[in-house]
Amino acid sequence: MLYQDMGKEALDAAYNNTAAVGMEQRDQYVADWVNRSGVVKEAWLPTCDISYGPQPRQRLDVFPCGGLDSPTLLYIHGGYWQMSDKEAFGFIGEGLLPAGINLVLVEYTLAPNIRMDGIVEQIRASINWTIENIADYGGSPEQVFIGGHSAGGHLTAMAMADRRVAGGLSISGIFDLEPIRLNYLNEKLHLDVAESARNSPLQHIPAVARSLIVTVGSNELPELIRQSKDYSEAWQQAGHAGQYLPLAGHDHFSILEELALPSGLLLSELKRMVG
Repeated sequence: MLYQDMGKEALDAAYNNTAAVGMEQRDQYVADWVNRSGVVKEAWLPTCDISYGPQPRQRLDVFPCGGLDSPTLLYIHGGYWQMSDKEAFGFIGEGLLPAGINLVLVEYTLAPNIRMDGIVEQIRASINWTIENIADYGGSPEQVFIGGHSAGGHLTAMAMADRRVAGGLSISGIFDLEPIRLNYLNEKLHLDVAESARNSPLQHIPAVARSLIVTVGSNELPELIRQSKDYSEAWQQAGHAGQYLPLAGHDHFSILEELALPSGLLLSELKRMVG
């Protein structure tokens, strides 16, 4: 057995979100996101492809909500650190922007062209850029929140050690990379034992941090639910503010609607945190 009584085949299946939902359904989700993102882009006229570092994929888009000293959500996309890009996620602004929250969409270099250490450093660089420059877009540097989905949920948790971050929202994240090191995902990530440990949020809960919401869909893979629950418990046991928020009826992809829709529960919780 490789991990928690699972052999290689079982461990691969335990983290294969696309197989769990189905490729056709996953592709339908993504096509819908891309279409809606185009509408949001046309309506809100973001500043796109701003460089925050020397690598080609170190770029971000800023969607100003039109306010003054407004809060900002820096959003980190998923894709298991090896696929996807920021362009599909402008739809999240459907709820955020009318609510008076700026949106920053971050892109980063993907494996196998970079190690996990490098991805984490790029996300830290994107936070630096946002805090240093968001005032130029009507944002408050003291009100920069971070959020992300799947791999982005992991990167959100890794970034919570930055004391300047005003709060976090980790959606369907990975907080212990050891099962990732042992399954099919490591074919491109090339994690070794030490790098896996260095970049596992569960092993590096900061001494001081702001509030963190950890959420996952009730219809997600059991391992993702377990990881989210375990991490939220450890976070709160360390004395930090936060909550574990499982969302009934959602799979790994549909859960993002709760952040995008004006009536979404995650948007409501984010507004509460911001407020």
